[in-house]
Amino acid sequence: MSPSQQPTVKIWWSNATFFVSTHIAAVICVYLRPPTTIPRETLLMAFLLWQLADFGITIGYHRLWSHRTFRANLYVRVVLAALGSSAFQGSIKWWCVHIKFVVIILMILMYFRCLRHRLHHRFTDDLQHDPYAATRGLFYSHMGWIFFKPVYERVKLVDREDLDRDPVVRFQHEHYVPLAIVFGYAVPVGLGSLWRDPVGAFIYGGLVTRLAVWHCTFLVNSLAHWDGPQPYSDEDTSRGNIVLAILTGGEGNHNFVCTQIHNRHAFPHDYRSGPSRLDWDPSKWIIAALHFLGLIQSVRRARPEDINEARFYMHHKNHGIMDSGSDNDWSGEEWNCEQARTYITGRPGACLLVIDGFLVDVSVYLGEHPGGAALLRDYSRISLGDDGKETWRDSSWAFGGGLNNHGRAAKRKMGELRVAKISDNFYCAIRT
Repeated sequence: MSPSQQPTVKIWWSNATFFVSTHIAAVICVYLRPPTTIPRETLLMAFLLWQLADFGITIGYHRLWSHRTFRANLYVRVVLAALGSSAFQGSIKWWCVHIKFVVIILMILMYFRCLRHRLHHRFTDDLQHDPYAATRGLFYSHMGWIFFKPVYERVKLVDREDLDRDPVVRFQHEHYVPLAIVFGYAVPVGLGSLWRDPVGAFIYGGLVTRLAVWHCTFLVNSLAHWDGPQPYSDEDTSRGNIVLAILTGGEGNHNFVCTQIHNRHAFPHDYRSGPSRLDWDPSKWIIAALHFLGLIQSVRRARPEDINEARFYMHHKNHGIMDSGSDNDWSGEEWNCEQARTYITGRPGACLLVIDGFLVDVSVYLGEHPGGAALLRDYSRISLGDDGKETWRDSSWAFGGGLNNHGRAAKRKMGELRVAKISDNFYCAIRT
């Protein structure tokens, strides 16, 4: 990206002040009250609160609300929302307030956590549209992005209807400030009071735990794009890392996550960070246990054949053996506009797209599409143009990178959904 293309950013002073001040306060307090002077109960509590807040992010924010890998009942969602609030990483849904009180200044990190994460997976490594692009450097992807006001020009392209419908998300959105303060600071102090150490509980269960949760989560944006293997895809910088898995409750196989999300047209949402039983992933074990108990439903997994194909492709690519086949190889039918209309008429509710000269039936994929079914429906509509002729939106621009950076796996899935090639006498005018 040339200098003229670099996104214009402004320092977010309130955000930076809160972030830096929390670190300074934690360092000073730990210096004054070192761990050797703290009761074991306090240290154990701090560790448990760190893990619980971490699971609120990995299981709740990440796998449930960001990537919709399973559905949970009301009670599970309430618990996950409470644990996520204690992490001080923002509400599930984006909200902003006018800064009038000092206490609210301490909560400036609150913007749409799930939408921002969905944007990250849509435009992974994009210097302009990825909120924490690893291509801008290790420091920036880890925490440098926190110091700049976000300008997310394409956030409106990210589906948010499921978040708007969830009453738990709406409640947390509206009451995030008191929820974060209560679960992040008041609860540790209250627990510490049980063994007469409220101050130590505030330091280690409040300040230190917040830093642990922050930086372990930030490692997913930095370390997971810096060092480790790429067994599923090399189309972005995502990698696997066992250290990251241990520190983040299982978010270690980021290459698998980015492959299934960045290319999730081929890898449906998977509740696991890694598909292998040997992958360290406590979050997926908890999800599996909740599913066994009947507390969550619709747990999603990628098809084994898709996972094996990705591994097979990367293995051959790493050994210099490449497939010479063309994505546009086609031996099927060619249709004109009337044939396409007949196809749709015979299938009520069918959703047909025009992509790169092919008709693609995405009807079976409407519920899985990361951009939402409404977006696909919008591009499938036939209407009258200015000249009075029927027009059909061409989705080639959107699929080619206008709305998402689709990778090889996504293109492979799109190829599987093709039903016909557009013939030369396809007389419906195609508009972009």
